[in-house]
Amino acid sequence: MDKQEVLENVKIALEGIRPYLQADGGDISIVEITDDMVVKVRLQGACEGCPMSMQTLKGGVEMVIKSNVPAIKEVIAV
Repeated sequence: MDKQEVLENVKIALEGIRPYLQADGGDISIVEITDDMVVKVRLQGACEGCPMSMQTLKGGVEMVIKSNVPAIKEVIAV
């Protein structure tokens, strides 16, 4: 799977979780996928600075992305 395919699959995975983030007034965008398969994302709106954002990122977003795109090693907020 090349990097473009990985990006497309990550986008598809995010579309599945995006409605839950938006329901709480937040959103998420992909900043970069590194060569070592780390997804860098930017939390937006209510998610940006929410005390639960890291839990949401690791327990929700990262889990969904990794289950859909096993090549991904980690998801981090930047």
